[in-house]
Amino acid sequence: MVEEDLELERDLGEATIVYEDPHDETVSKTVPNEHVAYFQDHWIIKTDEDEQGHDIVRRIPARRVHYVERSVEQFEEEVQTLVDQVQSFAADLRTKIPVGGDDSESSDVRPIEVRPEEDDGGDRRES
Repeated sequence: MVEEDLELERDLGEATIVYEDPHDETVSKTVPNEHVAYFQDHWIIKTDEDEQGHDIVRRIPARRVHYVERSVEQFEEEVQTLVDQVQSFAADLRTKIPVGGDDSESSDVRPIEVRPEEDDGGDRRES
């Protein structure tokens, strides 16, 4: 019951996703932040619920999305969340994929620490 109360009181902000629909029209949809996610080269948004209370989601290929804009309490927290997710995913892979031969106990393989880079104002996009 306490978790439910905290969840109701906590405002996670909103996200606006702008994308092209199959008819080449631009669609802009605003949803609560917890109703949008990026997974397997698709943006996924919750659009509704069915009669049984199951979520109905729309998967939008990343190539059709112009941008996703989110309101967040602090940008640093959002970046740290992404870093934590990457580190968790990497740790998951290390447990599922043997690295360094049969004797992983004596392997020199070490976790890679991912840290957000400080922005120097330059554009770091790569082609």
